[in-house]
Amino acid sequence: MGPWILLAAAAASPGVEAVAPAPAATAPAATAPDATAPDAAGRGVIAYPPSFFAESRPVNAYDMVVRLPGFTFDKGAAVRGLSGAGGNVLIDGQPPVSKNDALDEILKRIPAGAIERVELIRGGAPGIDMEGRTVLANIVRKQTAGFRASVMPGIYQIYDGRQLPGVRLEAQWRWPGGRSAEFGQVYGTGPNDEFGDGRRTRYNPDGSVRLRSKVEADAYGLRAWTTGAYETPLFGGRARINGAFMLTPAEVEIYDRYQTANGGEYEKNEIDRLQAELGGRFNRGLTDRLSLEAVGFHQWNNQETTVVFEAPGLTRDFLLDRKTTEAVGRLNLRYRAGPALTLEAGGEGALNNLDSETRLAVDGRPVPVPAANVQVEERRGEAFLRGSWRPMPTLTLEAGVRQEVSRVTSEGDVTLGKTLTFTKPRAALTWAADPSSQVRLRVEREVGQLNFDDFVASPNVASTGVVVAGNPDLTPQQAWVFEAAYERRFWGAGAAVLTVRHFEIRDTVDRGPARDAAGNVIRDPVTGQPAADRPDNIGKSTKDEAQASLTVPLDRLGVRAAQLRGQVTKRWTKVDDPLLGGTREVSALRPIDWEAHFSQDLPRWNTTWGVDVFGGFRERYFRLSEIETRKFSPFVVVYGEYKPRPDWILRLEAMGVTSRNVRRIREVYRGPRNAFPLDYTDVRSLEWDGSLYLRVRKTFGS
Repeated sequence: MGPWILLAAAAASPGVEAVAPAPAATAPAATAPDATAPDAAGRGVIAYPPSFFAESRPVNAYDMVVRLPGFTFDKGAAVRGLSGAGGNVLIDGQPPVSKNDALDEILKRIPAGAIERVELIRGGAPGIDMEGRTVLANIVRKQTAGFRASVMPGIYQIYDGRQLPGVRLEAQWRWPGGRSAEFGQVYGTGPNDEFGDGRRTRYNPDGSVRLRSKVEADAYGLRAWTTGAYETPLFGGRARINGAFMLTPAEVEIYDRYQTANGGEYEKNEIDRLQAELGGRFNRGLTDRLSLEAVGFHQWNNQETTVVFEAPGLTRDFLLDRKTTEAVGRLNLRYRAGPALTLEAGGEGALNNLDSETRLAVDGRPVPVPAANVQVEERRGEAFLRGSWRPMPTLTLEAGVRQEVSRVTSEGDVTLGKTLTFTKPRAALTWAADPSSQVRLRVEREVGQLNFDDFVASPNVASTGVVVAGNPDLTPQQAWVFEAAYERRFWGAGAAVLTVRHFEIRDTVDRGPARDAAGNVIRDPVTGQPAADRPDNIGKSTKDEAQASLTVPLDRLGVRAAQLRGQVTKRWTKVDDPLLGGTREVSALRPIDWEAHFSQDLPRWNTTWGVDVFGGFRERYFRLSEIETRKFSPFVVVYGEYKPRPDWILRLEAMGVTSRNVRRIREVYRGPRNAFPLDYTDVRSLEWDGSLYLRVRKTFGS
């Protein structure tokens, strides 16, 4: 996708890079000519020099990472705290100290010319915190002085005639003595391919048509971001500070014109979002074997969501004003006991605050919403101890334990105070069966972070009329995870990886009936049935995953300088339905995800071209009085990149070559699903007919 595509209905957006170099954090890795052999010590770290990527002429670190054999990029999750928040790419051995920036955006700000090598860490390496993962990539940057900058204007030509321009400016300075600075500015608009034109049909329970309509929907988002960072030697160590100020408004407008009746529906959803953050890291070696790392981070997020819905004889107005802050401090001591043993100990403390106000009016009259106005505070602390032991060159064992304690209090519509304590052990074993094969095993108790989005009411109530309340009384979901992976490397740059996982989950976060401050189910005064639903803990569940990835260099098949990459993940989930009592799948978890990528370098013409296919997927949500299913068809992007000179790059993308269909199916009941029959099934099918995206990049410096 282009760099400015936004999901207009998303509750969070990317933020700012915060990269802390630690050149000594990883052991040196030997670079084989074909960049496929592990390092000399057999540690499973493969180093890829710039020459490995030369034919593809990468622009930045992201272009390099996505071409790593046997690696599937993951930009991480938006959670509170620093542990587990980052994705699966490190920069100079450290994860970014940032929360609002997607990892791909961070990597796009690192020029390819500033990279010394890219390491693929399989199973672990001394001094590296794997954060529960078995494979990481590590970007190692050059330390030479210099200046690099780029300007990148671009424009979308949408199928409906809209033109959405944007520009990105980046600059990096590095001076002798280890000082460096970075600056970035992004301003531009982008489309949302979830909304297009189409039709809606409402069916009666017997299959007959109750209503047909024609739908026209437009959506877009704006990014106005300013980011910066400065790094310098300090007190015998290294310090880095980074900051960001980000405006990310978005808008969705839907016209739904009836064809079998008079009138129509209109919906407008506006999100005004402001995010700011400040983070820093300090690293210092205390002795030859003992080192210290201190991290501090603070962020502010203000978001106002307004929704207006109009239909014949009906108007709904919704407002959600949410303000959150987060302050995190982290201290880590690392002790290298010997070449084969590394020990670490430390702790993290966090203070999180939410101030949320919700208003709903129907035909101008206020309507009560459970947990509409709440102020939540979470104080959380975590201590950890872990170690990495390599008893032989082909075997690595990582083990550790984290102890988490938190205190959650809420005021306003929901008054509560509770203390949560979790012990989180982890063990991972990596065995290099031979130079081309590796087996990885992991067992861990994972504890999810509380999500403030679940604490506030959903704006969907404006368009659907179904109240989805917030719930500040959630308990984090816990799971015992068992994982096994087998990796096989072939043909120099080829790799095949098969991973299976089993999750035994407690306190599953899904949907349940809304409750009042005393814990009683809120019921309709007429029917006596539950009146609304909310995110809730609904008991135990299981999840099984099978993931396969394949990277195939096509030279041996007669296609020169070409690569085929693909990945597929299949999931099976099971949980007891709190309403009906039988088992069903867990809400929002996609049964299958897949994607495939073909790229070919044409050095003679200074050109690269390729095709990206993003597979279709399905999401299903089991609510109190409806079941909503969202289906997305596959999405195809064809691109070409031409480099007439070393400092100029032109890129053209045809996005949505096969169009994209997004279907929303609502099975709406006359009351709670356990007590009332089906009222109707509403099917909305929208087509996004694609866009062209043109980008020009001019670089300066060396």
